[in-house]
Amino acid sequence: MSTLSRRLWCGGCTDAAVEAGRAALRLLDTVAAGAELAVAYTNQASVALNIEEYADTLEMGARALSLAERHSVPEVVVHSLNNVGTMMLLAGEAEGIGKLERSLALAEREGLEEHIGRAYIHAGWAMTRVRSYHLASWLDRGVLACADLGLEAWKHYVLAYRARYHLDLGRWEKAAADAEEVLRDAKPVPLPRILALSVLGLIRARRGGDDPWPLLDEARELTVGRAELQYVAPVATARAEAAWLAGAPVEPELAQAWDLASRRGARWMLGELAWLRRLAGDPDRDLAGTGLLEPYALQLAGEVAAAAERWRKRDCAYDAALALAGAADEASLRTALAEFQRLGARPAAAIVTRRLRSRGVRDIPRGPQRWTRGNPAELTRREVEVLGLVQQGLSNVEIAERLFLSTKTVHHHVSAILRKLGVSRRGQAAAEAARLGLTPFS
Repeated sequence: MSTLSRRLWCGGCTDAAVEAGRAALRLLDTVAAGAELAVAYTNQASVALNIEEYADTLEMGARALSLAERHSVPEVVVHSLNNVGTMMLLAGEAEGIGKLERSLALAEREGLEEHIGRAYIHAGWAMTRVRSYHLASWLDRGVLACADLGLEAWKHYVLAYRARYHLDLGRWEKAAADAEEVLRDAKPVPLPRILALSVLGLIRARRGGDDPWPLLDEARELTVGRAELQYVAPVATARAEAAWLAGAPVEPELAQAWDLASRRGARWMLGELAWLRRLAGDPDRDLAGTGLLEPYALQLAGEVAAAAERWRKRDCAYDAALALAGAADEASLRTALAEFQRLGARPAAAIVTRRLRSRGVRDIPRGPQRWTRGNPAELTRREVEVLGLVQQGLSNVEIAERLFLSTKTVHHHVSAILRKLGVSRRGQAAAEAARLGLTPFS
C-alpha cells in the first residue's frame, strides 16, 4: 500500500495517494512496530510534504525517524530528515536546513544516490519558494552532483530551480539559459517544465516585447488535475504578474492558488499572492492571524521601504522595486522606477511612470541608455553595470546600495571584472574599460 501511495501521487492522484498511505498505516498498526511501519510513516510524510500539510509531515516524519533509528534503517532516516527539513524550510523555519544537511551527509555516506539528488531538489524547491538565497550554493553543487551520479532527471529539477534563482537576482540571461536547457532535455517530466516555462514567461513579461502567454498557457495546461502548490503556485504568480504588467485583471489567475495556500497555511505564498492583488488595486483579503512572513508582512503593512531593504539583503532587486512600486510617496516610486529601468523591466517602469505622472510629477527620467553588448572582455550585463560604477569612483558599498545588491555580491562582480580584464586594480580596470569602449552609450 505504501508503494501504491507513492505511485498514485506520481500519477497525479493526490487524494488516492493519501488514502492508500493511510490504509498502509492501518494495516501495519496491527503488527509490531518495526522497519515496515517506519517505511509506511516516511512514505505518508512524503505525501504530506508534497501537498504541504505541515502538521502531518512533521508528525509522520518524526515517527518514521524514531523507528528507523531504533531499527537501524538508514534509508528511512535519510528520507525522514529530508521530509521534515524541507517542510520546515517551506514554512519559513530556517533550522530546517540542518535536517536537510544531515539527510544529505548520511545519503552520501550510505551511497544512496537518489536520496542525494532528492536533497538537492528539495533545497531548490524550498529556497526559491521563500527566497532563502543564502543557500544558493546548493544549486550549483546539486547540478554537478546529479550529473556526476548520472541522475539526469534529478538534475533537470535543480536546473529549473536555479533558473528561478537567477530570475529573482535579475540574471535574466542565465535564467533563460537554464530554463531552455530544461525544456530541451526534460520533456516528459511536468514539474521542471512548469518551472522553466514560468521563468521564461516572466522574463518575457518583465522585459516587454515578446508575448509571454504561449509559454504561460502551456505551463497552466501542465497543472490541470494537480492540487499541489508546488505545481500551481509558480504558474499562478507568473500569470498574475504578467496580467498586472499588461493591465489585465489578476484575480482570475490567483483564485486556485489562493484557495490552496489558505488551506495549507502557506504563509509565504499568501503574502506573495496578496501583494500581487494589492499592486493590481484589488480589495485586500482578510489575513488576520495568518502570521505572514517578511518581507511581504512589511509590504502589506505599508512599510515598503523596510520591505525593500529586506529584499535588497536577499539580492532580489526586482522584488525590492516591486515593493516600492506600491508606495504612495514620490521618493519610493522614483527609486522603483530607476531600478526597473536598470533591469530593463519596461512594462513595470511604465506603470510606475504613470503613477508618478498621476501625482503631478513631471521631471521623470527616461532611464539609462543601454550598455554595450558583445564586448571583447565577455563581461556579463551585470558586470558591465558594476564596471560603469567603478569608473565613476564608487566603492563596493556604494555600488551595492545603487544596484540593490549585497556588498559580498559586488565584491564577487569586481573580482570577476578584474580577472576578465587582466588587471589587478580598480583604476586599471577603469582605464582598460575606456580603451575597450566598455561604457554606456551617451
